[in-house]
Amino acid sequence: MKDRIFLNGMRFYGYHGVLSAENEIGQIFVVDVELTTDLTEAGKSDQVEDTINYAEVYADVKEIMEGEPKNLLEHLAALIANRINSHYNRVLETKVRITKEVPPIPGHYDGVGVEITRVNQND
Repeated sequence: MKDRIFLNGMRFYGYHGVLSAENEIGQIFVVDVELTTDLTEAGKSDQVEDTINYAEVYADVKEIMEGEPKNLLEHLAALIANRINSHYNRVLETKVRITKEVPPIPGHYDGVGVEITRVNQND
């Protein structure tokens, strides 16, 4: 069974990027996380212990996004996926999407970013 828990539109101010302006001025990053898991037991028990606590996942993402600057969104996304997969053994797979809505590049767009999916190998 593949159920999903999602945290969409999390916004964090950070100093990530390859360009020096990004490291100095910073910008808002939008992060979406989707966790594939089995929610059967939580659906029966109504107990948070039988699911994945959204608040804890949010705190993990926040710590990474507001932490030490990184050059690449790919690296940030991998850090988030790896943290979630290593901390929550109920997670089967983690999808992370990070968007820069206003990167310092010319053009017209709604945002640029990356999306990765990592299978939890901690079985």
